[in-house]
Amino acid sequence: MDLVTPDLGLLFWMCLSFGIVVWLLAKYAWKPILSSVKQRESSIEDALNEAKKMREDMARMAANNESIMQQAREERELLLKDARDIRDKEIAGAKAKAKTEADALLSRARTDIQNEKNAAITEMKNQVAELSIMVAERILKDKLDVSVAQQGLVDKVMAEAELRKS
Repeated sequence: MDLVTPDLGLLFWMCLSFGIVVWLLAKYAWKPILSSVKQRESSIEDALNEAKKMREDMARMAANNESIMQQAREERELLLKDARDIRDKEIAGAKAKAKTEADALLSRARTDIQNEKNAAITEMKNQVAELSIMVAERILKDKLDVSVAQQGLVDKVMAEAELRKS
């Protein structure tokens, strides 16, 4: 039962031991512990501030990246539009050139066809004229074989010539 009821001497020595331990802790342990806690607290605060700055920088960079991406998209669209315009102009130019060349080729073909047609007509007229002369020659040769027929034809032609003069 001694242990359950504290004696006044035991209480005194416990208080004195506790006081010495508190004094020793205060003299040698509290200051380094408190300084390390303060140092740890300030390093944590610095780390938090640094993290906050980093987040702000990241947000700023994200906004900057977004504006750069938007500019890149706009430049890409502008380049694509320019490329489409150039392509359309090239196609239109090629079409115009092809149409001009086709028209010139068609015109030359028409001219060649007309020249060939005229040459064929001229050749045909020459052949018809030669055949007509040959036929007329044979007819005249057969009819004018007799000298009386020749004299009658000469008289007839002279009479027609006199009628025309008058």
